[in-house]
Amino acid sequence: MTHTPNISFVLHDTARLLRKRFEQRSRTSGLTRAQWQVLAYLSLREGIHQNKLADLMEIMPITLARLLDKIEARGFVERRPDPADRRAWLLYLTPEARPLLEIMRSNGQKTRDEAFAGLSADAQQRLLQTLCLIKSNLLEACAKPAVDREKVHD
Repeated sequence: MTHTPNISFVLHDTARLLRKRFEQRSRTSGLTRAQWQVLAYLSLREGIHQNKLADLMEIMPITLARLLDKIEARGFVERRPDPADRRAWLLYLTPEARPLLEIMRSNGQKTRDEAFAGLSADAQQRLLQTLCLIKSNLLEACAKPAVDREKVHD
């Protein structure tokens, strides 16, 4: 009997291996994957509120605060008070973070190149479109309550 791979497991394993390979490449920077992720999100949204960034990253605000403390101590992120709300902080990258972003993008591209070896550009594009559709379907589904149509029998 042949075993057919389960797409959920394959997607999970693939994502895990992409993260693992990126971490292997990025180890020399001294930043964790979570810290890299903060820098990546922040590079696209400088001046964002700390709590909004936590929401965007889908992590708890206290988790983000701890990550920011470590990145700020290394001189890569700056918290500035929000002029409209004294309790809130706006986040900015420092000039020292810019070279790290280039390293991160390069490591990401090298990791993708390894992952997509043997796939044509068309196949890569189709895969991306397919995954985006699956993600969109799941986001829509997650916005609704889960209703099981089948009843569990005792």
